[in-house]
Amino acid sequence: MADPQKTIKTPAYSETIKTEVVCPNDTNPMEILQGGRLVQWMDIAAAVCAQTHADGICVTASIDNVRFYNSAKIGDILTIKARVTRAFSTSMEILVDASVRNPFNHTPKSLAKAYFTFVAIDEHAKKRNIEPLVIQTKEDEKHFRMAAVRKERQLSQQDDE
Repeated sequence: MADPQKTIKTPAYSETIKTEVVCPNDTNPMEILQGGRLVQWMDIAAAVCAQTHADGICVTASIDNVRFYNSAKIGDILTIKARVTRAFSTSMEILVDASVRNPFNHTPKSLAKAYFTFVAIDEHAKKRNIEPLVIQTKEDEKHFRMAAVRKERQLSQQDDE
């Protein structure tokens, strides 16, 4: 019998949404958001998402396939969404999507997308096990399957090094 007090760890349970406004110190001399600053914000959103799923501290293990689609300028509003796609034994993959909108035009544009891998650690900074992800939608099922493909590709690339 299932524990009635146990939290079901679905992708929606730990989904994290972070909002930022692009300020002058976030941009390059052309007043365009620096990619490194965006990746930093994406990493923070992914960390909160991972730590919510794992019920504890998690650290970034890798960032895979960062894609930039549009640019952001001073004053633009960013929305960064992080969602667990798959939990392995001690690690999890998190899809992070960033969108941008001008405060005068509320139509968002895709800004960037990346897959982050986080590892759960204990108080001694040693890897620890995490709960599996409970899939509920067809979209989540697709992300779940593709996460295994990406992990296998990463492992094979490590073998080649």
